[in-house]
Amino acid sequence: MTENIILCGFMGCGKTTVGRVLASLLGMEFADLDSVIESRADMTVSEIFTSFGEEYFRALEAQAAAELSKRSGIVLATGGGAVLDAGNVALFKSGGRIVFIDVPLETISGRLEGDASRPLLPTDRAALRRLYDARQPLYRAAADIVVSNAADAPAPDVAREIVKKLGA
Repeated sequence: MTENIILCGFMGCGKTTVGRVLASLLGMEFADLDSVIESRADMTVSEIFTSFGEEYFRALEAQAAAELSKRSGIVLATGGGAVLDAGNVALFKSGGRIVFIDVPLETISGRLEGDASRPLLPTDRAALRRLYDARQPLYRAAADIVVSNAADAPAPDVAREIVKKLGA
């Protein structure tokens, strides 16, 4: 059984982009938790939040996390809030290692500018800072490995750094 690699971090840190490259480098399957949820619900994450609220979305997220955690040999890009649930973290750790992609808020805010697809993206910088600061300790606590991308390196460089830290 090949262990899973679970990528966590703030929205816009590059989990999906890096995850695709990482999966290719390692010859593993790639899965994006939000995409799985969207496919099953036949709605975007934003539509789910708007129609049913965050609590309903988090329930769908926990269900998808439980199912994906039973599989092996996948690189899984989580949503920015997936590790807020200790149950999700336990499931992820049961089948693999969690990698936190740590990117400075200034870089993330530049990447997210004008992105209307993220339902929890605050519109003002102070609220974004509060959300970022509140989540950073949770990502660190969940992570088995932390990869810093303070230099805003391209996804292949970040993926290679993850491979190195995994010892793969």
